[in-house]
Amino acid sequence: MRKLLTRGLLRVLRDTSRHRRAERSLVPVVIRTKESVFSSSSSSSSTKPTPFGDGPARDSAISIRTLTTAVSADAQTWKEGPLPEYERRIASGELLDGDKCQINTIQQLNRLYNELSESEDACRLDRYTESKKTERSRWLWSRFVPQPSCSPVKGLYLYGGVGTGKTMLMDLFFDQLPSNWRKKRIHFHDFMLNVHSRLQRHRGVTDPLDVVSGEISDESVLLCLDEFMVNDVADALILNRLFGYLFSKGIVLVATSNRAPDNLYEGGLQRDLFIPFIETLKERCVHHEIGSATDYRRLTSAEKGFYFVGNEFYELLKQKFYWLSGSHTASPRTVEVIMGRKLQIPLAGGGCAFFEFEDLCDKPLGAADYFGLFKKFHTLVLEGIPRFGQHNRTAAYRFVTLIDVMYESKARLVCTAEASPVDLFDRVMTVSDAKKIQPRTSSRSQKNDVIDLCVDNELGFSKDRTISRLTEMNSKEYLEQHDSNTIQQDGATEANESCA
Repeated sequence: MRKLLTRGLLRVLRDTSRHRRAERSLVPVVIRTKESVFSSSSSSSSTKPTPFGDGPARDSAISIRTLTTAVSADAQTWKEGPLPEYERRIASGELLDGDKCQINTIQQLNRLYNELSESEDACRLDRYTESKKTERSRWLWSRFVPQPSCSPVKGLYLYGGVGTGKTMLMDLFFDQLPSNWRKKRIHFHDFMLNVHSRLQRHRGVTDPLDVVSGEISDESVLLCLDEFMVNDVADALILNRLFGYLFSKGIVLVATSNRAPDNLYEGGLQRDLFIPFIETLKERCVHHEIGSATDYRRLTSAEKGFYFVGNEFYELLKQKFYWLSGSHTASPRTVEVIMGRKLQIPLAGGGCAFFEFEDLCDKPLGAADYFGLFKKFHTLVLEGIPRFGQHNRTAAYRFVTLIDVMYESKARLVCTAEASPVDLFDRVMTVSDAKKIQPRTSSRSQKNDVIDLCVDNELGFSKDRTISRLTEMNSKEYLEQHDSNTIQQDGATEANESCA
């Protein structure tokens, strides 16, 4: 048996070597050096020096015509990618003129696009090339040929303030990638829920994280994670080992975040166990800050009347719900959200769900429940959003997660609240902001002190993102896009039902 395996292996290696020699005999050799990267216009001029200089090197087997052709091909490749698409959208009026920070960021994304395109085979990006390998050949080569470890291409970690266009730029990058690549774009919340679900499925395995990372890397080599943030100790404790495995299996990470790498999970429980992940992240990704001070979400058109400030609008809110649900009869419903968990909905109809704030944010619910909810409903009617402070800090965290999931799901929010989006969080601040508050003196009475102040770094950073998203979700542009998406979904549903 051993002799048969040895003969089989030698035959495979001999055939492969013969095949490669045949390929080399057909394809002209092109030597690339740093000095040979120049524009086609400069290479076409005979008066300018060539990269080989004078003397015998000019008689090299590689002619200037061959080099010019190679450079022209590269130039043609560089016409593709996120940067040309970004410029096209600005020219067509789809985007505002890009500020310097956005342009620098899209250039970073275009650089990554080009590096991935040039290293497509080395990164094993083509899903069809991978699928052609039989299980037996994979087994054979995995035993005798060294497997690739970390990708030759570093990923990209984009961070910056709210509303600066991080998600838009990453989506633009993702949309330009070839369709045959093994790629995935997912919100960080959803990604971690998926990881925990897989870990649950592989309970009892010696190292379930290794198995899970293998499954993820088989499905996607290029992983785009939106809103990378860590505020859960369970996530923090597994991220280092999880991404250690993923990077070793060739994963390329593109991520967006409000936090710089060194500020992730700041002040969290057992953060010392999380620090190695930060070092791994910085090693495997180029980190780039979008420094724009402009919040583009707040440049949208005026409100359309779906955010009501004051408790006296309860009846109007109910009328809005019945109007949006249309001819469908609204009634209480129980829906399964994830892994057998069920959620009680006080009123539901026509893709709309009606809740009081306490039903969604004062109960032990999380991102998994919210994702499950918005896979079934496109509109949330929410009554009684309070102002947040120390007394309801846990509810504030859930509300931030709720808005993140709604924004990712492109859902519509109709609500009543005690205050405007900005004022909802005026009692929540970071430690550094709290230190700036003027201390009480003999001239300042206790009456002027901030009551129910919540000093929380994670929530203090997250609130700006929530305020920005609430503002955009109530804009004319967002709501019109939601209506368009809903019409398309309803049309697809009706078509499927008629076919059935």
